[in-house]
Amino acid sequence: MKILDKKDMERIKRSIDSYESCRDSVNHQSRDIIRLSKKIIYSLHRNDIKNATSSVKRIKTKISQLNKTVSKEPKLRTSGAFKVAIQEYIEAITFYDLLKHNRISPNSKLGVDPEYYLLGLIDLVGELVRRAINSAIKEDYETSVKLKDLVSELYDELLLFDFAGGELRKKFDSIKYDLKKLEDLVLSLKLNGKI
Repeated sequence: MKILDKKDMERIKRSIDSYESCRDSVNHQSRDIIRLSKKIIYSLHRNDIKNATSSVKRIKTKISQLNKTVSKEPKLRTSGAFKVAIQEYIEAITFYDLLKHNRISPNSKLGVDPEYYLLGLIDLVGELVRRAINSAIKEDYETSVKLKDLVSELYDELLLFDFAGGELRKKFDSIKYDLKKLEDLVLSLKLNGKI
């Protein structure tokens, strides 16, 4: 009678090795997506739509590849690297769609985990604040006001959610401070007769 089933141990080892290999691939692919996301945002802040569009095409291909990799080991959908990559992707793609098409892509189109979508959307607010401030510096006051209104609308929509705790709650709480910055900016523009 065998005490230890060596074939069973071999199967476990193969399973763990496969998981580790897949995890390494997810980590690598996630880093590429995060880099591309930053490149898209950088290009958009410089009004370089051509470069942003090229990067958007590449990031969509990378997201598709990442999803195929994760489908082999579904537990990796909750890994930190995957989660951050999806958040960064959502932030970049929604910023791109807003500036290029004057809309924010809904999650029904993007098809990511709803929590990751919301986290990316909340991260988008920081880019909107930056864009509003830069617009005011360039005397494009209308854009600053529109972006303040958009952040206000987004904040109002997110107020309807019951974020009990965790990362979503913390990130959501940061929006009110960003909104306050924009309200102060618009008030200052108004008091100075700019709008």
